[in-house]
Amino acid sequence: MSDWIRPIGQGWVVRDAVPGPDVDEFAEPDRVVAALATPGAADSLLAVQHPARTPAALARGLGLADAVPVARAVLERLRKRHYRPVREFVAPYRIEGPDGVALGLLCLVDPAAVTDDGAARVRHTEDVYPDVVAERAAVLAGLGCATSAALLVPAADGDLLTEQVERACAGLGLPDLSTSDAAGRRHDLWVVPPGALQNRLLAAVVGADLLVADGNHRVAAAAAAGHGALLALVTAGPELRIGAIHRVLTGTRLGPEDLVSRWCAAGLDVRYDEHAVPVPGEVVVRAGAAVLRIPLPAPDGPSPVIDHEVVERVLFAEALGVDPDGPCVQPLPAGRPAPSDADAVVLLAPVRYADVLAVHAAGRRMPRKATYFTPKPRSGLVLAGL
Repeated sequence: MSDWIRPIGQGWVVRDAVPGPDVDEFAEPDRVVAALATPGAADSLLAVQHPARTPAALARGLGLADAVPVARAVLERLRKRHYRPVREFVAPYRIEGPDGVALGLLCLVDPAAVTDDGAARVRHTEDVYPDVVAERAAVLAGLGCATSAALLVPAADGDLLTEQVERACAGLGLPDLSTSDAAGRRHDLWVVPPGALQNRLLAAVVGADLLVADGNHRVAAAAAAGHGALLALVTAGPELRIGAIHRVLTGTRLGPEDLVSRWCAAGLDVRYDEHAVPVPGEVVVRAGAAVLRIPLPAPDGPSPVIDHEVVERVLFAEALGVDPDGPCVQPLPAGRPAPSDADAVVLLAPVRYADVLAVHAAGRRMPRKATYFTPKPRSGLVLAGL
């Protein structure tokens, strides 16, 4: 068996409920800070993942390097109180909810593994923010333990994996862990020790090249941390979905009339349409009371066209002079409220899975925060020593 896909050598499985707030619901720093200020949150996995944003760390002015030892102590307490240790295991895992069905395998993956000809075995699908990667890598290196799994999908032939995991779950009977989350998803997990079944499950994964469906920053951070291991849920569905990730303009000091004027001056066809919904090749902009529909210009670049690239280059950089990588542009997953200080929200249609695969096949990457794959693994069900 190849060592780039391997069992979790030292892990911990939660006994009941994951302690504290659901860490998967928080990404933006201000929301993390607000969540950590709630009673009991300082002793949670959210505090472990964001040690420099706890009330105590902020009050003491602790930087990340000084806060990580505190996070290690919190993690050790959580493992003793809420987890049971398990060694040399993999975990068939089923997620089912209103946003899809995923059946896959929790295991360790080497994020830096390459094929015999030097090609990466784990391939990023989106660009990443270097500062986010650096922060997460520092926390991961300091903890020596992964608390969240990346979501990886086989680039081809995922049916074999789905079949093997489905057969394993049926033969194992009742799950070792079954829980639900606030969004109505059910998470079932089985613990498989060394043996013939574990070998078959790992063999169903080891021959595939894997794409990062969710967790590009986690994969990059795992590689930078240098442990040679990434906690991952490898799944081919059978019902993975891609939700929309929109863009928010904030701090530009541009009102609705300013935006319309500049976009029209750039040659864009801006139309007022209060009933507009985003479709591929068009965006809908909500700015104050105005609702705008803007067909996107066809770019001269390679196909397929990803709307996020056109929006950031044409609507933001060229027409408004706004740096897409700067603080004035923020991602907004569909269904989440826009910030109260937003100048405008640019709504985009979900990216098609076929386009994600086509971008990968062409050797390109998606723009940052362009795809929102669901359903996602629940952070904290399994912890993996690295």
